[in-house]
Amino acid sequence: MILSDKTLTAMINSGELLVEPLRSNSIQPASIDCHLGRHFLIVEDRQMHIIDMESKILYREIEDDEIIMPPHSFLLATTEEYIRLPHNLTAFVEGRSSIGRIGLFIQNAGWVDPGFEGQITLELYNANSLPIRLRAGRRVCQLVFCQMDQAALNPYKGKYQGQRKATGSRVYEDPEVR
Repeated sequence: MILSDKTLTAMINSGELLVEPLRSNSIQPASIDCHLGRHFLIVEDRQMHIIDMESKILYREIEDDEIIMPPHSFLLATTEEYIRLPHNLTAFVEGRSSIGRIGLFIQNAGWVDPGFEGQITLELYNANSLPIRLRAGRRVCQLVFCQMDQAALNPYKGKYQGQRKATGSRVYEDPEVR
């Protein structure tokens, strides 16, 4: 079941769901808008010759109020919002239609597990032949929350728990690598 604005407001007011900062116009009829943060990561292609899922990936870090994404490029960004989900709630990260219509694809693997706490790292791709200027503070995505049939037996306690800022891939920490 997708949660309504009324239910989201009640959960935030009770402290069951945390979204901070929460702007007065962020709660939509069936979602909460999230805003672009000031922290970005770009794969450091000048120091790496290949991305190997068994080795740490190097990133260039940029902290600024704006960044220009070249055509057909990829970067990691973060939401301003820090969230904490209860063990009986999950969320989908969806790009805003207005953002997709300019050719900016926003993803984060699309899913936030119950029990997750942290800022959301967004994977951004510019599908255009023109650069796109991104400014911190702009609404870029929305979280759609779903109530689970019961609380998770094993809520999220993974390698991205508590993340602040854009966080690079930690795929090299997967158990099958060891």
